Amino acid sequence: MDSGEIPTPQAAAAPRDKDDADPFTKVKSKKTQKRKHDRDAAHMDTEGPAASKRPQFPPISADKLRGSDETRKIAVPAHRYTPLKENWLKIFTPIVENLQLQVRFNLKTRHVEIKTCKDTQDIGSLTKAADFVKAFILGFQVEDALALVRLDELFLETFDVTDVKPLKGDHLSRAIGRVAGKGGKTKFTIENVTKTRIVLADTKVHILGSFQNIKMARTAICNLILGSPPSKVYGNIRVVASRTAERF
Repeated sequence: MDSGEIPTPQAAAAPRDKDDADPFTKVKSKKTQKRKHDRDAAHMDTEGPAASKRPQFPPISADKLRGSDETRKIAVPAHRYTPLKENWLKIFTPIVENLQLQVRFNLKTRHVEIKTCKDTQDIGSLTKAADFVKAFILGFQVEDALALVRLDELFLETFDVTDVKPLKGDHLSRAIGRVAGKGGKTKFTIENVTKTRIVLADTKVHILGSFQNIKMARTAICNLILGSPPSKVYGNIRVVASRTAERF
């Protein structure tokens, strides 16, 4: 005791403070680590010779792009055999001469078959020809359906009257009558105002025209099916048509 040194309070407290400080270590937040990782990844992507080089592919030749001959088949219902036979030359000529395709009517399967050949230049010609024949089979005149071949922004749309409102019996007949009008007057008015072509086949409604015009005609037909009077529908489509004309 006499020879030993008396420890001071500061010296005794020093190791305790050191032990207390050790267990508490500063932890980096996950957000900081993620931000740093993203920064490093972006830095790695933008640097280096591999990142600056882009793959160069040689142009594909027309023969490889066209590939093998493709065929489209359009079924012909029984009631369209006679019109197809009478107008076959009008259908055959633009498909073969203008689109450079091959076409035939298969008597066994009752299908119109359209096929590409080595003279076919445009890949989209096959789709145009199929839409042209399909439009005629649905009931459109050849002259109206031919617009699908000449213009790119024309489409076909088909819907059922019962899709708009589930009607049966006489109610369904009256709805179809409202769309057609007396002597087809209502249908002709909608066609002239919206610049479309409409075919009523039983409960099916087929519309041929541009996207915007089909939308206007479809809205008018749906309003007639739902029970709106024709005079109100005429006014609405004329207002919409005038606004569209001013816009363009």
